[in-house]
Amino acid sequence: MQKDPSKKYRPFPPVHLPDRQWPDRVLTHAPRWCSVDLRDGNQALAVPMNISQKLELFQTLVKIGFKEIEVGFPSASNTEFAFNRLLIEKGHAPDDVWLQVLVQAREDLIKRTVESLIGAKKVIIHMYNSTSPAQRRVVFGKSKDEIKAIAVNGARLIKERLHRLEAGGTEVMLQYSPESFSMTEVEYAKEISEAVMDVWQPTPQRKMILNLPDTVEVAMPNVYADQIEWMCRNIKNRESLVISLHTHNDRSTGVAATELGLLAGADRVEGTLFGNGERTGNLDIVTVAMNHYMHGIDPKLDFSQLGSVIDVYERCTGMTVPPRQPYAGELVFTAFSGSHQDAIKKGLAEWEEKKAESGKQKAEIYWDVPYLTIDPADIGRKYQEVIRVNSQSGKGGVAYLLESEFGIALPKDMQREFGPIANDAVDKLGREVTGAELKAMFWGEYVEKSSPWSLKSFETGSKNGVVKCQATLLRDDQAVEFSGEGNGPLAALVHGFSTVGVPRFEISNYSEHALSSGETAAAIAYIQIKTADGKSRWGAGVDTNIELASIKAVLSALNRL
Repeated sequence: MQKDPSKKYRPFPPVHLPDRQWPDRVLTHAPRWCSVDLRDGNQALAVPMNISQKLELFQTLVKIGFKEIEVGFPSASNTEFAFNRLLIEKGHAPDDVWLQVLVQAREDLIKRTVESLIGAKKVIIHMYNSTSPAQRRVVFGKSKDEIKAIAVNGARLIKERLHRLEAGGTEVMLQYSPESFSMTEVEYAKEISEAVMDVWQPTPQRKMILNLPDTVEVAMPNVYADQIEWMCRNIKNRESLVISLHTHNDRSTGVAATELGLLAGADRVEGTLFGNGERTGNLDIVTVAMNHYMHGIDPKLDFSQLGSVIDVYERCTGMTVPPRQPYAGELVFTAFSGSHQDAIKKGLAEWEEKKAESGKQKAEIYWDVPYLTIDPADIGRKYQEVIRVNSQSGKGGVAYLLESEFGIALPKDMQREFGPIANDAVDKLGREVTGAELKAMFWGEYVEKSSPWSLKSFETGSKNGVVKCQATLLRDDQAVEFSGEGNGPLAALVHGFSTVGVPRFEISNYSEHALSSGETAAAIAYIQIKTADGKSRWGAGVDTNIELASIKAVLSALNRL
């Protein structure tokens, strides 16, 4: 056994491109997109989609805005062939959507593929053959010239059959992929691609797609970018080509490779929703599109209802979207950490203020909320999902959840008191808690505190600016009656307590607000009391009468003291 097994591997050789231009470029517009969910993605499923599932996913892709969709490998099976015919004969394919099909450079497969497309409006015939040294040596046992001859012969066979489609009014675009391009010598990739171009004769008015796939990631994404820029700069008749990218994710850098490939000069991107594909998957086209979006570039794809897209994807493919999947995962816009929650809460508050101000001034504003790369509402997510509470959460998250779900707006000092109480309770549960559970904790700790003091009746009257109260309370279920006076109902209550032997205290903080609207709306009052020896506690009371809500809040604070 080798002492250092890593010695059996070697780094991928870099491309000699000392004057590379892509590092200084900036993306300014979206590429052409092509979804390969129904072909490349489907081939990677343990149980491939049936026709009805493929149709539902196809219709979803159209709704999202894809104008190029690789619908299958029609020469591979009767199901794939039948799906093509269904799309065409039943009119499921909109006139402005290109139906792309994959085919190897073999005569029998090309013939079957052309038959599957008869009557279509727009089609892309995508021919490929593998070109890397390992494929040439291990799979085919052929020389470079022999591999090139396969590509040229396939290109010729396709061109000879185009009249069958064009005679019926079908618009055809041709696409060639030197499969395993990223592992192929760039000089040879150029040579074989130009040989196919010599057969197809693309022009600036009738371009062909040259797809340069990162079929298996074997190098860092900057190397792929160098390969793309080298091809763009050295291949002949570049103006007659649409340079396309098709990256996989073996090194978990498919997104990076694609974005750098676009900087390097590519025009088009192939990928799948959420990265479904062989091995570690294809490019996640949602991520690249949303990365454009978060930089102010219209991706020309609509993910405003991303949740419904996820539902269709999971139902049709049997796959699941991981909770940490960029943009799409359940938890990617969620904060459990207390410091993150506090920053998000303040950021969202600032955003709302900016929106209100910009509406008045008709000024443009930009999203800049800590920890949130985009506004979750842009993809159909609710702000209530942003902050969730577990044992790692702080007072900010607790307060946000109570306010966003139930309208309970705790004063800042009260947040500092209730936050640790809630945190301890959640810690003991050992799991995340819902907003309803958090409200129940708050109600139990404050609103429902009825021992030793509870309210039976409270009446007030005023004369010459002095408010007098008459109160009947229960102390450990024993009636206590007293009267008091002051400059308001609460002052009169505090004075009344001093007449029945309760240690002196004062009200140091008070706030209240409505909990709901309507004639029977409830109000909630928050009161902090402080004793002569410096102890303080908060209390809360709820009632349809704000005066009684305040009285209950004082009793709550006393009970907690």
